[in-house]
Amino acid sequence: MMNIGEAARESGVSAKMIRYYEETGLIPPAGRTGSGYRTYGPKEVQILRFVRRARDLGFPMEKVADLLALWRDRERASADVKQLAEAQVEALESRIREMQEMKAVLQTLVRACAGNDRPDCPILDDLGGRPSATHCAETAN
Repeated sequence: MMNIGEAARESGVSAKMIRYYEETGLIPPAGRTGSGYRTYGPKEVQILRFVRRARDLGFPMEKVADLLALWRDRERASADVKQLAEAQVEALESRIREMQEMKAVLQTLVRACAGNDRPDCPILDDLGGRPSATHCAETAN
């Protein structure tokens, strides 16, 4: 058996996150020593590694819980697992598109700003909800 620090090192999940996962019910509560310290064995570390890997792949907490339930269910259909993974691929593709759009907007704003000593700047104008003032670049000395 190991303590929470050792389980954290073995699994790659921080002690804080292990406590959080227990509090939210994602993972079962750890065993306790007579003095109240959490104890973990190889099975618990394997579950933590599973959770870490699923989170590394971007699965939200509720989907990690679904994956854990499927992982524990030896009667599951692999089609159920595949469906969750396909949905995650779609979610990642959507996030990638959104991030590419954010990057394009930010690049446009950066190009529009002269970056000189003048206070006018379309980046801050845009963040403040004002129409971008391209005069920042035009008034650069």
